[in-house]
Amino acid sequence: MPNPVSMNNPSEQNAYVITGPTSGIGRATALEVSKHGKVVLVGRDREKLNQLQKEVERKGGHAVPVLCDLSDLASVRRAAAEIIALDFPIAGLLNNAGIFPMRATKNPLGWDNAFATNHIGPFVLTEALIPYLPDGANVVFVASGVEDPERKPAKMSGFRGSRYVSAEASARGEWEPSGSKMPGADAYATSKQCTLAMALAFARETTRLRFNAVEPGFSPETGLGRDANAFLRFLSKYVLSLLAPHIKYWSTPKLAAPMITKLLLNESGGTGIYYDEKGQPMLGSAQVRDPEFQDRVVAETRALLSMTAK
Repeated sequence: MPNPVSMNNPSEQNAYVITGPTSGIGRATALEVSKHGKVVLVGRDREKLNQLQKEVERKGGHAVPVLCDLSDLASVRRAAAEIIALDFPIAGLLNNAGIFPMRATKNPLGWDNAFATNHIGPFVLTEALIPYLPDGANVVFVASGVEDPERKPAKMSGFRGSRYVSAEASARGEWEPSGSKMPGADAYATSKQCTLAMALAFARETTRLRFNAVEPGFSPETGLGRDANAFLRFLSKYVLSLLAPHIKYWSTPKLAAPMITKLLLNESGGTGIYYDEKGQPMLGSAQVRDPEFQDRVVAETRALLSMTAK
């Protein structure tokens, strides 16, 4: 992939599409990536998108906001069409947006919101954009180590790994039994395993592009647990975030942004790689490393989507 062109001529810059850019890791990464080209800011809050656009442009960059609710398929498809219509040379797509709800909620189709937002939405957006991405473009998915039932920090936090039954069962909010007692944990871990499976399957399926995934580390500052109680939000933002740089497997948006930007630029040309919070290759769960499982997740997701109106 050629190096991004000079910031002096925005019309010729490579463009980078970033979902969930208005808070946490997404925001920090959008600001970092804007040093390397145009950023297409894909989020569900118009006011926050406009504020971020102004901040990017104050720093000398160029940004375009695109309104999108990743839990809503119609919204995702409209956003994809809007991005395509921009006719930018898209050098990278960062599927960053995600939620970790403390209680089960449903999207307009009656699907589990966590699964729809974390897996289905990025799946639909990515597949819609793939035909318009030039050879060598990079697609990065933000995954999570909590999908692995054997990962020690996840187990200590109360996770029990992915509880995947099928894409259709996940859409209904049904998970394998004997999972976590923590509300929302099974939905989150399962959706993130599907994210990782998608990245690895796409890397084998579409070799002209580069697909990778990253576990950015536990970052207390992010808005993942936005529906947690006020005390936990305060503790995460003002206490735990100060400790994060000094704890193994933890991170902060400030630390994660340069690492994720480097992966999105992907000068090494690697594909089908899962990176940890330090930007080093890591292994996912035994299940997600199985190509047959990866292909099953993709096939079942496509089958589920085929049952919805186009």
